[in-house]
Amino acid sequence: GISEIIAEGCEAVSDPFEALRAETMACTKCPLHSTRKNVVFGVGNTQAELMFVGEGPGADEDEKGEPFVGRAGQLLTKMIEAMGLSREKVYIANIVKCRPPENRNPFENESMTCIPFLYRQIEYIKPKIIICLGSVAAQNLLRTNVGITKLRGQFVDLNGIKVMPTYHPAYLLRNPNMKKPCWEDLQIVMKEMGLK
Repeated sequence: GISEIIAEGCEAVSDPFEALRAETMACTKCPLHSTRKNVVFGVGNTQAELMFVGEGPGADEDEKGEPFVGRAGQLLTKMIEAMGLSREKVYIANIVKCRPPENRNPFENESMTCIPFLYRQIEYIKPKIIICLGSVAAQNLLRTNVGITKLRGQFVDLNGIKVMPTYHPAYLLRNPNMKKPCWEDLQIVMKEMGLK
């Protein structure tokens, strides 16, 4: 009946993750909001043990409001499936939720303004492992200037969460010879998660 519909509506608002989503969707804290089509909040299982973090939405993502839906996203889906998982079982988010113009890297003030949303997503989801895709994601999440080539291949601790930095799927599309080292990184994660 109508009371159930009202009750359902109230529950949705009291869910902290939905409240966070609503807050993110309405954000105008940095200049990126003025050129976006859609906020790209994140997608997947909010109880996921494994989370993927990229740098920011590109044109396809901005269009759809979903992370990793273009060519790089298709490769990410293949990577997830090769691990024996599916996009529905993991959570995928970005450092910045709005597309930087011309797909440039986010400026420091943009990523610093936006990353608290990501930290709150991580806090809610409580993943055991985060895979950081590319230098921008790894450097921002781990607050380091070290490049991805030096960072990758070993876990870095982030408040008790194991973070595995590896190459971004877009980089792998341009440099197919780097797929092998990336797969080695993913296998370390699979071993840690008990996936065959």
